[in-house]
This record gives sequence, C-alpha cells and structure tokens, in this order.
Amino acid sequence: MLDTSEENRRRHTLDPHQPVWLFGYGSLIYKADFPFLERRPATIQGWTRRFWQGSHDHRGTPELPGRVVTLIESPGTACVGMAYRITPDTFGHLDHREKNGYLRFQTTMTFADNQQAEGLVYIATADNAAFLGESDEKAIAEHIARSHGPSGSNRDYLLQLADALRQLEASDEHVFAIEKYLRETNQ
Repeated sequence: MLDTSEENRRRHTLDPHQPVWLFGYGSLIYKADFPFLERRPATIQGWTRRFWQGSHDHRGTPELPGRVVTLIESPGTACVGMAYRITPDTFGHLDHREKNGYLRFQTTMTFADNQQAEGLVYIATADNAAFLGESDEKAIAEHIARSHGPSGSNRDYLLQLADALRQLEASDEHVFAIEKYLRETNQ
C-alpha cells in the first residue's frame, strides 16, 4: 500500500496561523469528520470526477480494493464539490485519511457568488500504486458491489456520493450511471 502522508507534509509549507481552503469532491462532500471554520459549495475548472482510484484501506482491502473517486484533467469541464476553510493542523488527520495514493495540489475554487479562493485538493494521479484506471461504468458498478473495507461497503460510498451531489444540484453522468448499474445489479 502506498502511504502518501509524509509526501503531502513535504509538498506544502503551511502557516500554522493562516486558515486554508480545501476542496472535496468525493466522500469529503458528505463526511466531514474534521473541524472546519466554514463550509461552502464550490467548483473547480478543468477536472472531472472518476471512479478510477483503488481503496485498499477504506472501501476495500489489499486483496480486493474498492473503487473511489479521483480527479482526471478535463479541459472545459467543472467539478462541483464542497470547500472547507480549515486550520493547517487539520491536515494531520486529512493526510492520514487520504494516504492511499492521494497528493495535495493547489487549485482555484469558485463559490456560488462567483468569488474565488485558492486552496488545496487531494488528487490520486495515474502514477500512484493504487490507481486502477479507466473501466466501463457497468464493470465499475460490479466491482463496487463486491467491495467492502474497514470504512464500510463500497456501495455505501457510491450511494452517499450520488445523494450528496443531488443535494448540491450537481449533475455527474459518470457517478449517476454507475449508481444506476449498481441498483440494477442489486435488485
């Protein structure tokens, strides 16, 4: 298993007295298990959400990794998510939570009122050891249906994400297609 937590600490030197914006696009939308100063829906440009990252530590096991979302570059598209203003010490928890292949990158977030802020986002790039890569949405749904890990079923992760996106009034054809196949598989 690839643990990126130490690499993330080296990547960004954060002022301990200066809050930081964090953009969440997967479970961070609906599972804020960390303290935050502010929470606002936001979008980032040029990225799309895909179930192409393996989860060996939360929604699967090393023998049968689950599938969770990462971001893939996609010019001309916007990814809807949730932004959190947090204190830098919160990254200790988040770096551990996102340690299975995710690295922190800088991004510009746009809020509903068109204000923008610079912040950080965790992305699992194609060169990380847990990356599973592209697959058709039906095969991804079948994979998700049989995966389970210490944080629960992979199915729950997908369904909670789809519900959270609907609450944000966000359209995500990839997530909703996988959800549709998953529900058909489990009937």
